[in-house]
Amino acid sequence: MEFDAVIVGAGAAGMTAALTAARNGLSAVVIEKAPVYGGSTARSGAGIWIPNNEVLLAAGVPDTFSKADTYLAAVVGPEVSTARRHAFLVNGPKAISFLLRWTPLRFSWMEGYPDYYPELAGGMPNGRSIEPRALDANILGAEKANLNPSYVPTPAGTVVYDVDYKWLSLIARHPRGLATATEIVLRYLSLSAQGQDPISMGQALAGGLRAGLLAAGVPVWLNTPLLDLHMENGRVAGVVASRDGQEVLIRARRGVVVGSGGFEHNERMRKQWQAAPIGTEWTVGASTNTGDGIEAGRRQGAALGLMDDSWWGPMIPLPDGPWFCLSERTLPGTIFVNQAGKRFVNEAAPYSDVVHVMYEKQHIPCWMIVDQDYRNRYLFKDLAPLLPFPADWYQAKDWTISGLASKIGVPSAALRSTVDRFNAQARAGRDGDYHRGDSSYDAYFADPTNIPSPCLAPIWLPPFYAFKIVPGDLGTKGGMVTDARARVLRPDGTVIPGLYAAGNASAAVMGHSYAGAGSTLGPAMTFGYTAGMDLATT
Repeated sequence: MEFDAVIVGAGAAGMTAALTAARNGLSAVVIEKAPVYGGSTARSGAGIWIPNNEVLLAAGVPDTFSKADTYLAAVVGPEVSTARRHAFLVNGPKAISFLLRWTPLRFSWMEGYPDYYPELAGGMPNGRSIEPRALDANILGAEKANLNPSYVPTPAGTVVYDVDYKWLSLIARHPRGLATATEIVLRYLSLSAQGQDPISMGQALAGGLRAGLLAAGVPVWLNTPLLDLHMENGRVAGVVASRDGQEVLIRARRGVVVGSGGFEHNERMRKQWQAAPIGTEWTVGASTNTGDGIEAGRRQGAALGLMDDSWWGPMIPLPDGPWFCLSERTLPGTIFVNQAGKRFVNEAAPYSDVVHVMYEKQHIPCWMIVDQDYRNRYLFKDLAPLLPFPADWYQAKDWTISGLASKIGVPSAALRSTVDRFNAQARAGRDGDYHRGDSSYDAYFADPTNIPSPCLAPIWLPPFYAFKIVPGDLGTKGGMVTDARARVLRPDGTVIPGLYAAGNASAAVMGHSYAGAGSTLGPAMTFGYTAGMDLATT
């Protein structure tokens, strides 16, 4: 078995790389460890952070390379090279244009979803993220059955986009909440009446990429895990994989692209590289992401970077798995407290920043405190306002703050004092301690009907609830160090010939930060595209 390009992993990075190689005249194959394709991409909301692309410009977004570069340089700092940062900003728009040409994917601007640090120079308070429009799954034929399921399946009879969640959370508070709930049903009915089987978000993105591969004649071999890289004369010349129960060699004339995801489900690697407490039970990444590609690269001399970091986010451990706590923590009427009963962070800050603080100050676990007023007002996970929290969702419930404190092992006087202080600030509309609400990002998943601040409301109506918060993630962000052409580097900076990496198998171009919604997928697709182009032109 021999191809020009062998791609490991059928997520956004791998499928983009394979499609780029194929549409530039190369023979390509994708091998995928799982019995399904799509990886973490298919499970995601599918926000894509690629500045200055044609979708944004057509929507009238006043973005430029210069604005994006100024902003990204401030966000990621000196740890990411200028060459690699520029490669992302130059090739990202090209990747989007390429996918618009060669796949059925169409994208929309996520209007109003801010960059995560919109007050920085070049930041955009109205956002520069895009997401896929609904895709007709019928075009996938039999491959629809092989699509990895979503992390949060949308309700039957609806078509939901990322930008809808903000308003669905406010269904009991804002006219746009009910209007959005109506729209997601009408969207489905309209597409269904046309004979379509609409899918959205990560399902649409992964499905659209797979449709592109079908049209290009690129095979995707499922149940085919990578065992090792194959070397010849000092270069990567293929892979050794397991296929149909047998070890097989698949040769690559031009090279191998590793897009096999991170190592979030490899407990040994997490404990080796990341701070305690850590494990595999708090991640929502694809279950097959166990670092196989990263370790294969390391065996051949690849340098590794950012292995201590992840795409973090506060999680609530629930009986059916961890829940990525997004709007639930940023809506007014919540606080995070440590085991001393004190606040320690802006609860509405970018989710990766919140977990960085949890680790830096060792506030693990911490507690999210809410009251019945909060429960009456807002959607929580998929639970409608007013409905009671299931008893196995929260750690404690009590009719007094002091009683709640004793149930979670927190000093009662300290928690009472914290709540009183926060309530006074909430009534005044300004958080003088942690500046929640000062950034326009804080207000995105907040409540514009809440006065005087959309981000702050007192915790006053019993009963009171305490939810356990742990450091979860969307996946790890450390991996093989690459250059501006997505080529894997050795520790001395020289290139390993024939080896490329993209997505969470590579050290993130975002460094230790997170520029905006889709900072995982945007670079993954960009450097997948970059690798495919380099294979075709080298």
